[in-house]
Amino acid sequence: MHIITDERCLEYRSPGHPERPTRVSRTIDLLKTQQVLSLEWVKPEPATDEVLLRAHPQAYLDRLLVAEDFDGDTAFHPGIGDHARRGVGGALKALELARAGKPAFSLLRPPGHHATRQSVMGFCYLGSIAIAALHARATGVERVGLFDFDVHHGNGTEDIISGKPGIVFASVHQHPCYPGSGTADVGGNCFNFPVAPKTPREQWRTVLRKALDRVLESKPQVLGVSAGFDAYVRDPLANGTLEREDFHWIGSQLRETRLPVFSILEGGYSLDLPDLVYHYLLGLEGKPFK
Repeated sequence: MHIITDERCLEYRSPGHPERPTRVSRTIDLLKTQQVLSLEWVKPEPATDEVLLRAHPQAYLDRLLVAEDFDGDTAFHPGIGDHARRGVGGALKALELARAGKPAFSLLRPPGHHATRQSVMGFCYLGSIAIAALHARATGVERVGLFDFDVHHGNGTEDIISGKPGIVFASVHQHPCYPGSGTADVGGNCFNFPVAPKTPREQWRTVLRKALDRVLESKPQVLGVSAGFDAYVRDPLANGTLEREDFHWIGSQLRETRLPVFSILEGGYSLDLPDLVYHYLLGLEGKPFK
């Protein structure tokens, strides 16, 4: 398993904000001390304008340089455009490795799946997984699958790839919950699977499997995963019910597809995030739950 990270992503923060540097730093620390997974560590390259402009207009990229907050949840930070470009670069590197038969997980911040074509929002500045999917299509992949198990609807991914040929997207998310969207399918290629707050975890698993099967119906040649860990029962930002066993199960289900799989970190705000990521990777690697 290749882990793509860059400790420069720890350099920005807002006091009291849940999307904090320790999400990544504590996960790096755990992964570097565990003895089960065989990991290779890789640094990303920042994404170029050519790649970003497939998803966002030039005015959007210019706005990332303006020292004004974007909304009440999503602040401007010095250098945030560079951090976000490296986040996209992590998704692109993960895609490249997956296409070469090497499973990869991008462990970077900021996340990306709420960034729409025109709007920074929800802690997200650039639509990383959507950009990776568009890049895959532009470089010879005919069919791309995207699977989002973050507790919040991947509205940005949906907005960017809705109606795009050769890409199928499925999001499993709590509703009602931020950002309030994701109750109906969109564009003929974006499929939404809302789950009520506090739905029993066995039922949540059933919906996750149904959504993954919907993506697999399109016979994707590569599968990108927005890996959010905030459907966890002790996450402070939602009302999910999943346990660490369930994230291991998700990883195992993805492994069983036998597709090239690449994952990027989205949400997950509990102190247990490092352990949840670890068990997800165990499942992806075919290692037993521990």
